[in-house]
Amino acid sequence: MPVIKSIDLVGVSEDSWEDAARQALAEAAKTIRNITEMEVLHWTAVIDAGRIKEYHAHMRLNFRLER
Repeated sequence: MPVIKSIDLVGVSEDSWEDAARQALAEAAKTIRNITEMEVLHWTAVIDAGRIKEYHAHMRLNFRLER
């Protein structure tokens, strides 16, 4: 029976929330194998002088542990 592990992470982008999520997944995939699911928990942004400076995608990744 497989075991699935979850980790939470935050992707950051100066362009969009979608880009922040993509960047987080791409970075995690460099060191984590068998990623099976990504859930966006919520979106936030850093504001500077009334404008969005950074988009943040708070995410949970699930992956199967190897035996």
